[in-house]
Amino acid sequence: MSSVDQSPVSVVLVGFGLGGRLFHAPLIAATPDLSLDAIVTGNPERAAQAAQAYPDATIYATPEQAWAGGHDLAAISTANVSHVPYATAALTAGLNVVLDKPVAGDAATTRKLADLARAQQRHLIPYQNRRWDSDIRTAQRVLAEGRLGNVHRFESRIVKMRVIPKEGWRGSAAPEDMGGLLYDLGVHAIDQAMQLMGPVISVGAWVRSIRDADPTDDDTTVILTHTSGAISIITVSQVTAIGEPRMLLLGTRGGLRIDVIDAQEAELAEGRDPGEADWGVRLPGTEALLRTYDDASNPTDERVVLERGAWPDFYAQAAAAIRGDAPDPVTIDEVIETMRVMDAAWLAAESGRTVQLDPPAGHATH
Repeated sequence: MSSVDQSPVSVVLVGFGLGGRLFHAPLIAATPDLSLDAIVTGNPERAAQAAQAYPDATIYATPEQAWAGGHDLAAISTANVSHVPYATAALTAGLNVVLDKPVAGDAATTRKLADLARAQQRHLIPYQNRRWDSDIRTAQRVLAEGRLGNVHRFESRIVKMRVIPKEGWRGSAAPEDMGGLLYDLGVHAIDQAMQLMGPVISVGAWVRSIRDADPTDDDTTVILTHTSGAISIITVSQVTAIGEPRMLLLGTRGGLRIDVIDAQEAELAEGRDPGEADWGVRLPGTEALLRTYDDASNPTDERVVLERGAWPDFYAQAAAAIRGDAPDPVTIDEVIETMRVMDAAWLAAESGRTVQLDPPAGHATH
């Protein structure tokens, strides 16, 4: 893969909607080895916002201007339908790419994009930033400690109640738009489950549209069976009036319950600087519950501090990878495997049957 000699790495952010403005720009700007040198948006209002927020950045009206701008890295955060064509153009022009999820609509298209990146000797890094959420990092720590015994179940819920659906491409039923929750938060939740619980051998799914005004899936459940025999139950919903725990991790010796969702999105929305010393640290009172059992089945409850959220680590490692000093923070091969599970989920929902994966779909590490 290519590396760049200069430091910091020159970044052009493609897209300045909610994703680019909230989830990418502040993190890029806070990374010492990256320089947010340009932003692409054809929307005059967003262009004005970008110029005000990042006065040293060049504002391009079209992606084509960005490809010719001499930058090292394109961070692409645009509508799902544009991910593949924009990434293809950026890679062909010689740029490295950070690409928002979903990278593509299916595993086959993701694999073609990966082949192009290899042919161009460029990094293609999927933006699966929620691997650095406080909740999943806490679950990984507790699992590694071995205090739960044989872990047999992982439950993950990202739910809210939204009576009136949001407008825009996320609510589009057109397959090429990749709207709905399975392509949105579902990709993150499945990726987290694979990181935590290992390779997947079968997938069941219920993909539903409940609200009359929303043609896309707004209440979706996916059940993964892992090669270990454990299962992951994933729910993403916008019609859940009363929520359950964010995460449950259950084993033969105990369980972990996490009730609060990661705070980093809220911190960014508040305008906080990701470079602050207490970034991602949860306040007292948000601890997880760890319950363990002795041989006589007597329980012991313990409040455990949540790991800090660490989204800034993604871009720090991406910068190091592009300079040749570290591996990619998320590999495109891992996301190909995640998309194999996504493909199986869509097929399971359409067919009403459990879909087997042969070979199993797994990440290099978890």
